[in-house]
Amino acid sequence: MGQIQLNQVTKSFGDVQVIPPLDLTIEDGEFTVFVGPSGCGKSTLLRLIAGLEDITSGHIAIDGADATNLPPAKRGLAMVFQSYALYPHMSVRKNIAFPMRMAKMPEDEQKRRIEAAAKALNLTDYLDRRPGQLSGGQRQRVAIGRAIVREPSAFLFDEPLSNLDAALRVGMRLEISEMHERLKATMIYVTHDQVEAMTMADKIVVLRAGFIEQVGSPLELYHKPRNTFVAGFIGSPKMNLIEGPEAQKHGVHTIGIRPEHVQVSKTEGTWKGTVGVAEHLGSDTYIHVHETGLGDLFTVRITGDIPVRHGDTIFLTPDMEQLHKFDENGLRLP
Repeated sequence: MGQIQLNQVTKSFGDVQVIPPLDLTIEDGEFTVFVGPSGCGKSTLLRLIAGLEDITSGHIAIDGADATNLPPAKRGLAMVFQSYALYPHMSVRKNIAFPMRMAKMPEDEQKRRIEAAAKALNLTDYLDRRPGQLSGGQRQRVAIGRAIVREPSAFLFDEPLSNLDAALRVGMRLEISEMHERLKATMIYVTHDQVEAMTMADKIVVLRAGFIEQVGSPLELYHKPRNTFVAGFIGSPKMNLIEGPEAQKHGVHTIGIRPEHVQVSKTEGTWKGTVGVAEHLGSDTYIHVHETGLGDLFTVRITGDIPVRHGDTIFLTPDMEQLHKFDENGLRLP
């Protein structure tokens, strides 16, 4: 079991309230991702759940039992940090075993759990090495193994991949997702990378300045963002948001269109612009267009390649069925 409920939870540092009253339920077995810009409160919220920070007011329940005042060791949770937090003088085996040794678990049970975790994480051949002899991805797997052997109610990940290079990030992302499928455990994962959020989550919690802007599945947030903040944050490249006369034609304050929902032509279209930068990625091309009269830089994503260069004039035609409309408060309209 691993249901976690937050009821009117707040956190203040002195006179500064960083988490306003917040309600959230994370169901047993869910992979929930907290995402948002730097300083939005996502890591603080994770630390409140873990018990590493005291809440200012409100209640936290784990599997229906009040855990508000329980110390971290009594909450049945395991946390994986960005910095790995491994003991450099200990072998991989001893690092993984550390929480079990502290709990005075029988040696034979420790051995069984270490071997099972090592096999699941492809660490069997590295158990007698020290962290300094491992790659960044291997060290992160050791940190995850140390969490697995505790058999917690839930796993808490605080930006665990941010120290890895791009290739390792993709590989570890897949490994963590596969681990979730195997263990069926509750996982809460903090990241500022919305691509990680979209690819890994069952449920995404979008935070801004401590407030929850929207909770939903990745595709729900992508196709039906609740407001302009979520629309501009979720998606890579982000949604184009247009204000002014063009939005007023549709009777609203702001319209939005995803980069992939715009057709490009060299001869005719709804909007005219000038190519700033074209990023050719092989399967896709991102064209950043300025001088459109639509406000900020406009981004288009097309499949394959297109022969455009800096300074070329192009025409853009949005798919009107994919147009998003927002009111004067930035809230999405039906």
